[in-house]
Amino acid sequence: MNTTKKLVLSGLFVALGVILPVLCHGIPNAGSVLLPMHIPVLLCGLICGWQYGLACGLLAPLLSSLITSMPPMAILPSMLCELAVYGLLAGLFFQFIHTGKSLANVYISLIGAMLGGRIVYGVINALIFRAGEYSLAVWATASFVTALPGIIIQLVLIPMVVLALRKAKLAPALNA
Repeated sequence: MNTTKKLVLSGLFVALGVILPVLCHGIPNAGSVLLPMHIPVLLCGLICGWQYGLACGLLAPLLSSLITSMPPMAILPSMLCELAVYGLLAGLFFQFIHTGKSLANVYISLIGAMLGGRIVYGVINALIFRAGEYSLAVWATASFVTALPGIIIQLVLIPMVVLALRKAKLAPALNA
């Protein structure tokens, strides 16, 4: 896939990172439950590569916060770090993981990125952004219990989208 196509797709993913949370706004606590901004960032990393995933993970929450006030400025710094790690790791894992099974490559990359982003989110909140008030229990609840519907959506939707885009020749060949 050429640079122009990657830039266009990345722009689309950034736009989706702004639009999806707005579409979910009517659902109480939708951001922390459904994780709508995570989906386009993870897709961008998997489809366009780690550089574009990283940029999307930084730009989507920043633009969304500036345009829609979601996420609020108090949450923005830790979300920027989390989403940047999602995009970065999704792209890196997908670039280097070659199991011989395309779907396995997608799932391993996706799950690795999801875990890595959540770990970074917990560590930076515990050490920097919410030092002294952030515990392992708070992190586990927010990252896995509250977010379970969003995690399930990601695990079902993202591989289907990656495979569909590949089939439509809008994404690069899957690693084998």
